[in-house]
Amino acid sequence: MPYLFTSESVSEGHPDKVADQISDALVDNFLAWDPESKIACETLVTTGQVVLAGEVKSNTYIDVQSIARDVISKIGYTKSEYMFEAKSCGVLSAIHEQSPDINQGVDKKKKEDQGAGDQGMMFGYASNETAHYMPMALDLAHILLRELSAIRNEGKQMKYLRPDAKSQVTLEYGDDNKPTRIDTIVISTQHDDFADEKAMQERIKKDVLATLIPRVIKGNPQYKKFFNDAIKYHINPTGKFVIGGPHGDTGLTGRKIIVDTYGGKGAHGGGAFSGKDPSKVDRSAAYATRHIAKNLVAAGVCEEVLVQVSYAIGVAEPMGIYVNTYGSAKVDMNDGEIAKIVSSVFDMRPYFIEQRLKLRQPMYSECAAYGHMGREPQVVTKSFKSADGKSKNVKVELFTWEKLDHVAKVKKAFKIK
Repeated sequence: MPYLFTSESVSEGHPDKVADQISDALVDNFLAWDPESKIACETLVTTGQVVLAGEVKSNTYIDVQSIARDVISKIGYTKSEYMFEAKSCGVLSAIHEQSPDINQGVDKKKKEDQGAGDQGMMFGYASNETAHYMPMALDLAHILLRELSAIRNEGKQMKYLRPDAKSQVTLEYGDDNKPTRIDTIVISTQHDDFADEKAMQERIKKDVLATLIPRVIKGNPQYKKFFNDAIKYHINPTGKFVIGGPHGDTGLTGRKIIVDTYGGKGAHGGGAFSGKDPSKVDRSAAYATRHIAKNLVAAGVCEEVLVQVSYAIGVAEPMGIYVNTYGSAKVDMNDGEIAKIVSSVFDMRPYFIEQRLKLRQPMYSECAAYGHMGREPQVVTKSFKSADGKSKNVKVELFTWEKLDHVAKVKKAFKIK
């Protein structure tokens, strides 16, 4: 029987995402100058204020105020009428040294014995629903806002756009659990003030349908067949959306964990990513389970899979690995047998996850908006400036957990030709 499924996304100007981006910029700057840094940085943003808090163990010092302001400026909060502006907002830091009680469980004489930075369970998910093995509703929700952001930054059309925005996409699935059509699209975008509220709503809706949607279809031809005149659109459904960003709603690091992962598909262990170095398995093991899930589906083990791993704080070996293929396995094994083979192919001790996915690079700022999963692996050169004025360029490999570099190993382990 057909059913509906919905996922949402938020723009880089959403207050929670502003907080995530600041936290991850701090992580990157610490790792750029001291790759062994241990970091857990939280950010709060509100009207005219940024509050930084957390624990750090590092051999470097960074100018957190300058880094925060730079992030805010790049997002687009550069006008005083936004009531949150890069140059004028207050930045308060309450970052202090990491607890030695935690650190003793992580650092060990042998690096390979490195313990998990916390207890918990982490999930990775993949399906063959899209070319990059992500749920389609979330993919479309991200695409809509990335394109809206591109329009805003180009400054040629929809010149009234402000940084804060949200999207939501509802798909109808058929009896075969495959998407058949787009049922509903919701777009809420912050905008400049208009004298006539009714004219404002009509203008924004017209521009979304005449400018945004055609650009989305043109840039993503694989989804063209899902767009038609029967789609229900809700464009700024509450009406006026002038007050937004951190002035309209306080933002906190780690409050968009479903946007960051799979849009509600699969499962989530509850731990956020941004602001944490890779010794925190909330982050590194979530990336590692995504890496496993994607390579399993790409290798032909199954069409859809959820992978769970769990840890005790200070202990290197995970409590166990769980696999659920939702009955889509293409190999003659049950899910428990698949999990055992997965354990033999992928070493899930924290140190080996860090090494396999190269997680001690300053690679995290690019993850902090529009999802950590389903992104394109790439190599970039990033520039960093230290608190004492030194500069350095670092070649960084992004989204390493999205690489299909273990497909051959998986096929061999499962005897798939």
